[in-house]
Amino acid sequence: MTTTSLPPERGASPRAGAAGAPTSSTHEHAKGTGGAYRPEIQGLRAIAVLLVAVYHIWFGTVSGGVDVFLLLTGFLITGSLLRSVERRGRIGFPAFWARLARRLLPTMAVVLVGVMVATFLWLPAARWRGVLREVVASVLYHENWVLALNSVDYLADNDSASPLQHIWSLSVQGQFYVIAPVLVTLAAFIAARAGRDPRRVLLFVLGGVFALSLAYSVYMTEANQPWAYFDSGARLWELALGGLFALVLPYLNLPLRLRVLLGWTGLAALALCGALVPVSTMFPGYVALWPTGAAIMVILAGTTGSKWGADRWLVSRPLSVLADLSYSLYLWHWPVLVFYLQVTERNMPSLKGGCYVLVTSLILAWITNKLVGDRVEGLSRTKPGTRRDWGIAAAFLVPVLVASSLWYTDLTVEQRRLEALAADPANYPGAAVVANPELAENLPEAPVYPDPAGRADVPSIYPDGCDARLSGKHAIVCEYGDETSEHTIALVGASRTAHWFPPMLDIVEKHGWHLVNITKSGCQFATETPMRDGEVFTECIQWREEAMVELERIRPDVVVTSSTRATGGGERVHDGFIERWEQLREMGTDVIGIRDLPRRSERIPECLTEKSREECVESAYRTQAEVDPTQKLDYVPDNVTFVDLTEYVCPGGECPAVLGNVMVYSDATHMTQTFSRTLTPMLEAAVLEATGW
Repeated sequence: MTTTSLPPERGASPRAGAAGAPTSSTHEHAKGTGGAYRPEIQGLRAIAVLLVAVYHIWFGTVSGGVDVFLLLTGFLITGSLLRSVERRGRIGFPAFWARLARRLLPTMAVVLVGVMVATFLWLPAARWRGVLREVVASVLYHENWVLALNSVDYLADNDSASPLQHIWSLSVQGQFYVIAPVLVTLAAFIAARAGRDPRRVLLFVLGGVFALSLAYSVYMTEANQPWAYFDSGARLWELALGGLFALVLPYLNLPLRLRVLLGWTGLAALALCGALVPVSTMFPGYVALWPTGAAIMVILAGTTGSKWGADRWLVSRPLSVLADLSYSLYLWHWPVLVFYLQVTERNMPSLKGGCYVLVTSLILAWITNKLVGDRVEGLSRTKPGTRRDWGIAAAFLVPVLVASSLWYTDLTVEQRRLEALAADPANYPGAAVVANPELAENLPEAPVYPDPAGRADVPSIYPDGCDARLSGKHAIVCEYGDETSEHTIALVGASRTAHWFPPMLDIVEKHGWHLVNITKSGCQFATETPMRDGEVFTECIQWREEAMVELERIRPDVVVTSSTRATGGGERVHDGFIERWEQLREMGTDVIGIRDLPRRSERIPECLTEKSREECVESAYRTQAEVDPTQKLDYVPDNVTFVDLTEYVCPGGECPAVLGNVMVYSDATHMTQTFSRTLTPMLEAAVLEATGW
C-alpha cells in the first residue's frame, strides 16, 4: 500500500511536522494589552488556519500559517499576563496553567483517540509504535523535539507522514506557556525593585529574547534547517515578537488610509507567502518575518470602519464561525488527510478528494466543539475553580495515556517473546539458507524476525553515536577489537557501507584484528562534489576531508567501502570512487570494494505488515545492473579487490523481504543488523581471500 509522503509544516521532506496550530487563545477573547476586544484577530485566525489546510491538502506544501499562530500566541498571552500583573500584582501560575489545560487537552484528547483508532484500522503495524510514541509526545508537549531528532536521523522512518506530526507547533506554544508567565513575573519583580513601569521592563526582556532567538534562528537555519524548523529556541523569537507588538500597539496611532492599505497588504502577503517563499527550506530564519510581518500589518489596520477596509471582511460571520473552529479544525485536518491518502493509496488528493478531506475535517471540528469544547466551557463557568479545571483536563488526558501505554506494552511483550524465540539460531538462519539449501528445506516455521512492527534493527554504531549522521560535519572515529593487533581494517563510507558493520565486527573479534569505523549517512566516500536536494552537500565535503586526515593518521591495512552505487537511475561506479582508491594506494592501503545492494521500492516492514512474504519480492534489476559495473571498468588500481554478495541477498535476481525467517531490510535500503550478521561467513571468506591473512 502506498504511504503518504506529503511534506509536513517544514516542507518538502516528510520528516518534518505538519503545520502550525491555532493557539489556545482560540478559545480566548482576542484582546490586546489594553484589554480591548479586537475582532480582526478572529478573522486573521480563520484565514491562517484555512491557508494551512488548503496548502497542505491541495499543494502538498506549507503556507507560513504556523508563524501567524505563533505570533498571535505571543500577542494574546503577553497581553493576558500583563493585565493580570497590573490588576492583581501577580500571576496565579496554577490557575493560569489549569485554564490552559482545560481549554486545550479535552479537544486534543478526543483527536488523539480518533488517531489511535484510525491507526489500528488503517496503518500498517510497522508504524504503530511510532504513532503511540507521538501520542505521548503530543500530550506532554514535546512532539517538536521528537520530530527534530527524526529530521536529522537518516535512518528514521522519513518516508511516511505521521498523523500527529502537526502537533509540533502546539508543543512549541505549550513550552511558551511555561516560559511566558516566568518572564512576565521576572519583569514585574525587576520593575518593582527598580521603581519602573512593568511594561517598559517587559519590553526590554522580550526584546532581548527576540534578538537572541532570531540570531540563533538565522544561524541554525543556515547550519541545520531541518532541526531549526522544530527547535523551540529558533521559534521563540516569533512568540516574543507577538509580545513586543502587544506592548507597543496601544501607542501606535496611524492614519485611516494607511491602515486600510496595511490591512489589504497584510492579507495579500499572507496569502501569497506559501506560493512565493520557499518556506520548506528557508524557515524559520529571518524569512519568517514575511508571514509574521503580514499578520502585524493586519492587526495594525485594526477596525477601520471603512467600507474599503479589510476588517469589514475579517469580521464577517463565516470567518467568525471558522475562527471558533480553528483549533479543532487544525487538529483534525492533518490526520484526516494522512488516513485518506493511506486508504486511497494516493500521494496527493484530487480536487474532489481534497474537498472530502476539508469537509470531513470541518464536520469533525464542529462535532468536537459541540460535544467537547462547548460542554467543557459550560461546566467550567458553572463550577469554576483551579481544581475543577485540572480535574477536567485529567479526565480526558489520563485515559489517552493509559490506552496508549497499554497498547505499547502489549507490542513490547510480543517483541520480547519473539526475541526469546530468535535466541535459537536454528530458527533464523537468514542468508545461510542460500549458501546451504538443506537449511532451506528444513527451515522451521517461525514469525519474521526482527519484528516488522518493532524498532528499527540497525547497527550499534548508530545508538553509540559512531556515525556522523546526515547533518554531521566531522569524522567520528570509533575503534573495535584488538587495538594492538598487527592488522587494522577501516570501514569507511555512507550508510549502505555502514550496514556491513555487524559482520565486520564479528570477523575482527574472531580473528583478533582491529576495526575502525568512519561513516557518515548520505555521504559517498568519493572525490567529486557531493550534491543533496539540488545543493552542494557541504557537510559531506568537510567529513571527507577529515576522514582522509584520520586515515592518514591511522594507516589501516585495508579500507572496506562501497564499490558501486545502485539507485533508481541505475547502478554505476562513481569516478570519484576510483580517485579515492588511488589516494589510498598512495598511502599503502588496500581497498575491499563491496558492491552496493539493490534498493526496494517500498519499506519492507510496512510491506510485511500489509502483505504476505511472497508478495514482498522485488527484482534486483530495478536498481542494480545485471552485470557488476566494476567488471566493465577500463582501469582499476592494483590495490583494489571487489566483493559481490548480492546472490546471498537476492538469489537468482529476486530480492525477498525475508530470508531464513529473517527480515532482510529495516527500511527500503539498509539491511537489518540481524540479517547482515548472517552474512558473516560469506564476507569473512571474501576478506581472507583479499588480504591473505
